[in-house]
Amino acid sequence: MGQTNISRRQFVIGLAGTTAGIATFGSSLGMSAKSYSRIIGANERINVGVIGCGSMANAHMAALLKMKQSDNVEIAAVCDVYTNRLDKAKELTKAQAFKNYQEILGNKDIGYVLISTPEHWHYQMTLDAIDAGKHIYVEKPMTHTIEQAKDIVEKVAMAKLKLQVGVQGMSDDSYETAHKMIQDGALGKVVMAHIDYSRNYPDDFWNTEIDPEAKPGINLDWEAWLGPAPKRPWDPRRYFQWRRYWDYSGGIATDLFIHRVTRIIRSVGLTFPDYVVATGGKWNFVNSVAEIPDTCNMMLDYPEKITVLLVSSMANDTPVRHVIRGHKATLEFTKEGFTITPQETSDKATISDTGENMGGTELFTHHKTGAEDITLHHRNLLDAIRKNEPLKCDQNLGFYGVVACMMGVQSLRQRKYLKWDAQNETVIEN
Repeated sequence: MGQTNISRRQFVIGLAGTTAGIATFGSSLGMSAKSYSRIIGANERINVGVIGCGSMANAHMAALLKMKQSDNVEIAAVCDVYTNRLDKAKELTKAQAFKNYQEILGNKDIGYVLISTPEHWHYQMTLDAIDAGKHIYVEKPMTHTIEQAKDIVEKVAMAKLKLQVGVQGMSDDSYETAHKMIQDGALGKVVMAHIDYSRNYPDDFWNTEIDPEAKPGINLDWEAWLGPAPKRPWDPRRYFQWRRYWDYSGGIATDLFIHRVTRIIRSVGLTFPDYVVATGGKWNFVNSVAEIPDTCNMMLDYPEKITVLLVSSMANDTPVRHVIRGHKATLEFTKEGFTITPQETSDKATISDTGENMGGTELFTHHKTGAEDITLHHRNLLDAIRKNEPLKCDQNLGFYGVVACMMGVQSLRQRKYLKWDAQNETVIEN
């Protein structure tokens, strides 16, 4: 009897494309990239479909509405499983409103889709958008798991579509400029980088307000929202405060660190780490229902012999200097851009009581021209679609960030020191 060999990845992609949409948001419309993918002219208006109309989506919609004339872009359709949010988005944008995102993907006039949903939906919606031939802006992180990110990278490359990951800080030119200077040897051998993202919540962290009007089965499709996540009974905290639960989020790592580590990866020219370890827990908000920690620290060793340290607390927001340390000089990111200061290499270097090297003087200052800005990030995607300009945060950079952050999540949850198997692109215990 003949045998057909199907790889694991082919099976995952095939299964995802045929079942998830049916089980959650409705039946598939049988779309394909070949059916709808087309070249968009330089002067042609680009229609956008918005999938997910929560708080972050509102910021995106506000930006896109302001860009309507200047960038010849229009929000043509919006989608959400919660009627109250959908109605508000429809009123704001005057666009068509749908509860099933497949209907947006089936519209041949939609040029790209914004996926602004909880993390657990990013993968399936991105896969479906690729199959429909749509360019994509997907909020960070690109996917909820490393395996999912691998699939997306492969499929986007095959479809030859543009995918922008919503790490909008990459639209600040500081990081590509820093990369050029580091490559030119301005810092000498880079040995370490450290950066933070901390906040200080008063009573509990990420305790988003719960809308009492949300009624599953009446104005909210809870089963559709859960989608590929584990099936659970209705819990308004999980819906409105999803960042606090492992089913839908990687917590601090994927919501905050993804912004920071991507900056370092881009600046230094890194890809995948060799080793990752993470520590932390609920050190302050000990009675919180949140599953994720309020304190998280990660250390990543890269094969270039560079250690990246990420620090976060939700109970103290005193900042840490954002620096890249080289043997010859130190680069520090600032609100205006960055500075480079020489290192004193003598064993007689003068050190202040705060630990700062007092011997160096400012060597170079970069004043940024971009910004951490949603508008600029959408504009970059539009230029990539129309003029094939390079994306600020494409699927490859998105993949590197997912690996770093999700290895940290796995290390923290398992309390293990993890290694990246570069040959097989998978995580193993050290």
